[in-house]
Amino acid sequence: MSSSTQSIPENAEDAELEGSPAGVHSSLTVGAPVDRVWQHLISARGTEALFGPGVTLGNKGESWHSSEGPHGVVRSYHPMEQVRVSWHPHADGPLSIVDLQLKPDGDGTRVDLYHEGQGIADDGAGDKSRWDHALDRFAQALDA
Repeated sequence: MSSSTQSIPENAEDAELEGSPAGVHSSLTVGAPVDRVWQHLISARGTEALFGPGVTLGNKGESWHSSEGPHGVVRSYHPMEQVRVSWHPHADGPLSIVDLQLKPDGDGTRVDLYHEGQGIADDGAGDKSRWDHALDRFAQALDA
């Protein structure tokens, strides 16, 4: 397993002012094929590892909610490739999008997580840390 994270660019505030949302990109490669990683991603164990306790992702347009507060709606659902959800960290939190993409990488699978939108640049380090830890939990739960 390997991981890397790209932090928010230094000009994130300028980009937000120009209409481009700020964001972070976390990436993790796991030693399992895409179909196994996809099944884990859509399982209760996999979604809870990423989004929090109680989360179950449904189909496009369906709401999801963590017992810890984060919630949103499934915006895009492409089996074996991508899940994209709106992300609100708490009841009155700003709208942002979390985009998870799976890609074959040798004998394993690369999991790319992009989090973009308003309010992220306010706590870039916290956002980066949140998703790094979430991907680590996701990989550990896959191996369990």
